Amino acid sequence: MKELIFRKLVKSKSYKISIMKKSLLFLLLPLIIFSCKEKDTKPVFTSEVKPTVHPSWIMQGNIYEVNVRQYTPEGTFNAFAKHLDRLKEMGVQTLWFMPLNPISKKDRKGVLGSYYAVSDYKAINPEYGTIDDWKQLVRTIHDKGMKVLIDWVPNHTGADHSWLKTHPDFYVKDSNGVIIPPNPDWTDTRKLNYDNRKLRDSMIDAMKFWLTETDIDGFRCDMARTVPIDFWVEARGRCDVLKPLFWLAECEILDYHEAFDLTYGWEAMRGIDAYMKGEKTLAEIISILTIYTRYPIGSRKLLFTSNHDENSDHGTEYEKYGVAALAVAVFSCTWPGIPLIYSGQEKPNKKRLAFFEKDFIDWEGPVELDSFYTTLLTIRKKNKALQESASVLILPTAHPDVLAYLCRRQADRVLVLINFSKQDAQFHFNHPAVAANYKNLFTGEDVTIPREKSFHFLPGEYAVYHITT
Repeated sequence: MKELIFRKLVKSKSYKISIMKKSLLFLLLPLIIFSCKEKDTKPVFTSEVKPTVHPSWIMQGNIYEVNVRQYTPEGTFNAFAKHLDRLKEMGVQTLWFMPLNPISKKDRKGVLGSYYAVSDYKAINPEYGTIDDWKQLVRTIHDKGMKVLIDWVPNHTGADHSWLKTHPDFYVKDSNGVIIPPNPDWTDTRKLNYDNRKLRDSMIDAMKFWLTETDIDGFRCDMARTVPIDFWVEARGRCDVLKPLFWLAECEILDYHEAFDLTYGWEAMRGIDAYMKGEKTLAEIISILTIYTRYPIGSRKLLFTSNHDENSDHGTEYEKYGVAALAVAVFSCTWPGIPLIYSGQEKPNKKRLAFFEKDFIDWEGPVELDSFYTTLLTIRKKNKALQESASVLILPTAHPDVLAYLCRRQADRVLVLINFSKQDAQFHFNHPAVAANYKNLFTGEDVTIPREKSFHFLPGEYAVYHITT
């Protein structure tokens, strides 16, 4: 940082100094650089680094998580590619691929191991295909107008990564000098040490490989909160020089928006889970959502009903939410944020997918929720009230289990009514901002809604009304 300040002072037109003073500064420069090197935990900023710019294409978009191993019986890139036209028609904008890297064999869990026990950051898991197969898949996705994120695992490597032999100083050790996993349960991994400058450079170099060699569009960063924020600021600056990227952090920490465009809405999801179990009230969930709306401009939250962890560890959305499963999906696609759809939710897949073994989604028969998700993803692209800089107004309904809110931007509006409970709900609202002529999103019916109106919803029932100019 001192080196950066020095350059700014020398280049400033308003900062005039004599030749003697310049000479003194240059004599001091080695001391400044030496003091920076002494503190390996701080990044040395270079001309590669540039300010964070949020890519505009994600702000009204969506993300679809691809579990290549379990997506098809073959579990390959080429087999997945056959689904691209369907996903494009459904309105999917960004495809996030779970880790593509080879999986360590040492201390492996199950037959195939965890996707997150990486043995080589610059290689492809041979189960999925070759690097050329991946490059072709990325080209095909781009040709169809979609974007590509890859899952990046920075907190730890697998238990037989080559760095364990070539750079044991890259890892965290216990008091006996033994390299340790991040926590006792992750015995198939080893924790990385971000106090090491060379590790930081090596990690960024590996990230750049996927940009220069395969032209991806961004990273979903696993366990991002376990890696120092200053690393992410530097990594983003040095990678974004190559192309503007989108950065998704698996964390719920506001400060991480200094480097990331999007962070997880874990707190909201866990709150909804607790509500469904009778452990929280809907009012408590609304308090969490209100905090989300106060995030800095350009910052977004990832909203979802399932993902690879949820499906395998906690159950499908149907296990967790029952009759309200689709109602929560409507919420995740209409509340300010970015919605995530996990592999097979559109089928719908109603089973837990194995995590360490081979499994697959049964795509036989019709994709029953294709129209449901197509409708929701399409309105997000067309209606300004579901895009960046829109406002959201929560409407009092006098019912403890009904969430009603109005999203607005310019002349566009989206009114959402959701009964999250397992019982019928009689509710009403009275607010001047609501009164207008709408169209029912799912039926196409024209509806006039006055400022004061009563409703009767069945368990898990939802309705979305919109004005799209």
